[in-house]
Amino acid sequence: MRPFWIEQALFSDGALAPALQGDTTADVCIVGGGFTGLWTAIQAKQKNPALDVVILESDLCGAGASGRNGGCLLTWSAKFFTLKRLFGEDEAVRLVRASEDAVGHIERFVREHRIDAEFRRDGTLYTATSKAQIGTLDPVMAALEERGINSYRELPPQEIARRSGSAKNLAGVFSPEAATVHPGKLVRGLRRVAIEMGIRIHERSPMIALSEARPAIVRTPCGSVTAKKVVLAMNAWMASTFAQFERTIAIVSSDMIITERCPELLAATGLVDGVSVLDSRTFVYYYRTSMDGRIMLGKGGNTFARGGKIAPIFDERSPYEGELTEALHDFFPSLKNVPITASWNGPSDRSATGFPFFGRLNGAPHIFYGFGYSGNGVGPTYMGGQLLSSLVLGEDNAWSRSPLTQGPLGQFPPEPLRYAGSIVVRNAIRRKERAEDEDRAPWMIDRMLSKLANAAGKADKAA
Repeated sequence: MRPFWIEQALFSDGALAPALQGDTTADVCIVGGGFTGLWTAIQAKQKNPALDVVILESDLCGAGASGRNGGCLLTWSAKFFTLKRLFGEDEAVRLVRASEDAVGHIERFVREHRIDAEFRRDGTLYTATSKAQIGTLDPVMAALEERGINSYRELPPQEIARRSGSAKNLAGVFSPEAATVHPGKLVRGLRRVAIEMGIRIHERSPMIALSEARPAIVRTPCGSVTAKKVVLAMNAWMASTFAQFERTIAIVSSDMIITERCPELLAATGLVDGVSVLDSRTFVYYYRTSMDGRIMLGKGGNTFARGGKIAPIFDERSPYEGELTEALHDFFPSLKNVPITASWNGPSDRSATGFPFFGRLNGAPHIFYGFGYSGNGVGPTYMGGQLLSSLVLGEDNAWSRSPLTQGPLGQFPPEPLRYAGSIVVRNAIRRKERAEDEDRAPWMIDRMLSKLANAAGKADKAA
């Protein structure tokens, strides 16, 4: 089943790139035609127009996480404490600024290349939907302010309710450094631009074998690419393809619903622009409107994969459609009679740190990888393209020297402990947040177990 965004994008761009037939050569072969692969190819080609680049995509460009997310283009500013702990203060400040710069870079790119990605730079609201969530971002906002990189401002409760369209949002902060996009149209637009730049793309051409010799050889069912350098941009599928990464990510669904068009009702709630709204749960509720007058609501942390395998459920309607619909009506009672057009889900590659990681496969100097975006990849994949293109071209810059290139910084427990533990922690978080919604004190054991989900959280805590 094609997710809603990709179905819409393919309606206006139904052309398929040909599958690879026969053997070919290239300077660079990129495996994966989503945001990471496309941004890497485009940025490498911009720096070196003579570079011969081939992209191999197992399905259609954007059919993975890139075309089935919520389209919230966010930054890393709310995760400053974790960045500082992992990489040091100077790099943390640089990465916060780079993540905010990425919003502007993407905006300029889609305008310059006439990509109808429905880009709306209307900012983001981080809200509290229970008393326990109020003030969650205060410590990180103070730290950002101290370093001169704070883009947030607290709004009065009535302004939060007005701008978010829902009285369920009790408090919150606003940052203008964010946008929303139609992810399917963005990824298909990047594909078009890549082809116009002379980048060769082969869809329906999965990698079935990789020779790490120099030059490397990437084999597909009907051909091969012999390349001086290879970039693996497969995101959640890396764990099921390369055994060494099986414990570096937990594959968990992000589930979404979208309504039929109801622009008049949305306007009546106060949702009149493209602001994204995220609450302060561990597995957040997030929502935004679309350009054609719909509202999309999603939530992460629902279905967990066993052993890094992408189960069929990730390509079906969301099994949590009922719960998501109930949550939508809780935020917006006036929409109870608006039909749900579609629901879908997809695999999110959650790393132990909550940040992507990059490196060289088995230490090979000519094979690079990057994944682990942890459900926040629309903007950071542009940064991934900056980093990977720097590595591919052998550049000595802040990206190639970044500690993000050190590979995974932590592992999850082996199976079956990881899967069982994920379910136990997820259920504890649900009980804890249900108690907070009802203004009750959560069980102590649920509070303790919830602290184990740091990597899945939206924002840092001061501790």
